[in-house]
Amino acid sequence: MRGAVIAGVVPGQPPRVLKEAARYAKLLGAPLIVVHVDVTRFVTYEDPDGYVHSAPIDVDLMTGENALAQVMAEASEALAGRGVEWTVQQLVGDPALAMKHLGEQVDAKLLVIGTRRRGIGESIREFFTGSVAARLAHRQHRPILVVPLGEPIPDDEEIWPE
Repeated sequence: MRGAVIAGVVPGQPPRVLKEAARYAKLLGAPLIVVHVDVTRFVTYEDPDGYVHSAPIDVDLMTGENALAQVMAEASEALAGRGVEWTVQQLVGDPALAMKHLGEQVDAKLLVIGTRRRGIGESIREFFTGSVAARLAHRQHRPILVVPLGEPIPDDEEIWPE
């Protein structure tokens, strides 16, 4: 998967991110790696051969497995007939750092992510953790495509509600 396009997705996300990622992978003549990052697990250590050992934050081990199964099903549907070689991988921990690390491992040509859903809960979470796009932009050198999801915010409306 050397030189792949990496698409970071979450279960239930609109298929637009996958479709844009596939379009760019095809344009670049690159394979596509669809990535789901399980934020309920964290990296404990990594073997010299690259195998990552992780541990759960939560005792519900099925959360990550269910999310991965949903991402695989959604990717199969969205990428059918797109004419691009693709695979799904599940990473663990912080989404920006996990995608950065994978990008380095495969020498990715492009990272593709979607915007967050709009709402006070998402705004608060993003305020404390920062956006994945912003953290990727400041922590690695690869180009990032941020795909807008949902309706755009009008110019006269605050992005961060008070």
